[in-house]
Amino acid sequence: MKYIVCEKPGILSLKDKKSPIRVENQALLKVNKVGICGTDLHAYSGNQAYFTYPKILGHELSCTVLEIDENKKNISVGENVIVIPYLSCKKCIACRNGKENCCVNLKVLGVHVDGGMQEKISVPIDILLPAKNLTYNQMAIIEPLSIGAHAIKRANVTSDSFVSVIGCGPIGIGIMKLLQIAGVRVIAIDINEQRLKYVKEKIGVDYVVKAGTNSVDSVLKITDGDLCSTVFDATGNKSALESGHNYMSHGGSFILVGLSKGDLTYTHPAIHAKEITLKCSRNATKDDFEYVMSIIQKFPTESFITHEVSFNDIISNFENWIDSDSGVIKAIVNF
Repeated sequence: MKYIVCEKPGILSLKDKKSPIRVENQALLKVNKVGICGTDLHAYSGNQAYFTYPKILGHELSCTVLEIDENKKNISVGENVIVIPYLSCKKCIACRNGKENCCVNLKVLGVHVDGGMQEKISVPIDILLPAKNLTYNQMAIIEPLSIGAHAIKRANVTSDSFVSVIGCGPIGIGIMKLLQIAGVRVIAIDINEQRLKYVKEKIGVDYVVKAGTNSVDSVLKITDGDLCSTVFDATGNKSALESGHNYMSHGGSFILVGLSKGDLTYTHPAIHAKEITLKCSRNATKDDFEYVMSIIQKFPTESFITHEVSFNDIISNFENWIDSDSGVIKAIVNF
């Protein structure tokens, strides 16, 4: 079968290998679609944390079951499934406390172990969810939207507050739409005017602010001087991660969803004066996936997916997807 591997930064290769052999408690899946995530693009660019080469990328998966044993989930051959791409140990303190998303020994498909950029994949049955009546495209974006749902849950946002989301990439857009569905007033912040236009027109955010010298003043004006009770960073950009708290009100929260590979520096008096609550949000839980599946019909899937290519064309397109000026928001690979 065919697969694509990231050999090293900047190098993708199309190769052939034998189909995986399913073992006990696993399901053999046919991969229908793979969403391209920022993690994949960062790995290709050489700046993804926790990543080693070579690796088969891909963890936003839309699949159909080819082989499976009798199981408690009653998933059967021919059924479409969503893959929760986080392999947890079930034993560590995080797992025992219901936080398998940040398991001490966590392995994420396409990051720590080979992912879904291959025609077939064998995975544990316990990370599968029946897709029910979802389309293949909807299935492929459940995972990134679930990351947004988890971040919102971490933040304990109230519907009467102003919330800013820094970064109008796929994760940021997901956070914005889920906040909007919950009735929260959203301020989108980005340097890319094309993406700001998209979230205003297609997602329906209340306010857009172009990041730059006067962006904090713009947020002050929108919030009548209060700033935002919660700020989400969905960029992973060092500068944005270090300055995002400037949009946050006194007594507010700053949620780091984007991941930077390096160190971050904060001026302590600036964050201390606000009694800042700083939280990180990693991956998502089964509950987050199920919530997103329940509201996916409210999400503008077709406008969100801006690029679709065949498996054979992925290598020639990958470099272009790194450039946000290319108009890409979410790219999907069709098998």
